Parts: sequence; structure tokens; C-alpha cells
Amino acid sequence: QVQVVESGGGLVQPGGSLRLSCAASGTIFAILAMGWYRQAPGKQRELVASITRGGSTDYAHSVKGRFTISRDNAKSTVFLQMNSLKPEDTAVYYCNVVPLISNDYWGQGTQVTVSS
Repeated sequence: QVQVVESGGGLVQPGGSLRLSCAASGTIFAILAMGWYRQAPGKQRELVASITRGGSTDYAHSVKGRFTISRDNAKSTVFLQMNSLKPEDTAVYYCNVVPLISNDYWGQGTQVTVSS
């Protein structure tokens, strides 16, 4: 049984910061990559940022220079530091875990709201 649990969402004013955390637990042979996706109302789920086991990162164009993804391989944990937040960053943020074997795992999502 694998669990993926996110935390750190909330309400923040434009220009503010939030840090999301995601921890994967249970029987996972090996994790190739972890990442964050988001889904705003009426829109498709989109990739925000991802990081491989080796540390290679990928970011959506809209968040480059504002968001930073990092991970702790030993603890199967990934973080997303979000700075200079904008109202258009408002969405439910989902953690994604890509294992070596088996299908991806997803967290339940955490709400991020950027509003004054």
C-alpha cells in the first residue's frame, strides 16, 4: 500500500510565498521522479515542476524563476517553494510519484489560493 500525502497549501496574498511538501510512504521499489501538477477550476491538470532521482528539474514556463522544486530521496519527499505568487497560481496542487515499476501514484491534492 502506497500513500502520497501533501501539505502546505493555503490562502496567501499576491506576491507572497508558500512551501508545499509531499511525502510518499509504503512499498515502493524505487522512485524515478516526483513532481507537482495543478488544476484550476474549468482547466486541465498541468505540470508545474518535476525532479528526477538524479536531481534534473523541469518547470512550466509560467512558474520559472518563481518556483523551486527539491527532493529528499532518502525520505521520498518532494518540496515546492512558491514565491511571488499570482492570482493565476490559484489551483489544487497534486503531488505525483513516478515509480520504476507500476503506475504513477497521486496525492489527494492541496488547495492554493492567491487573493487579496
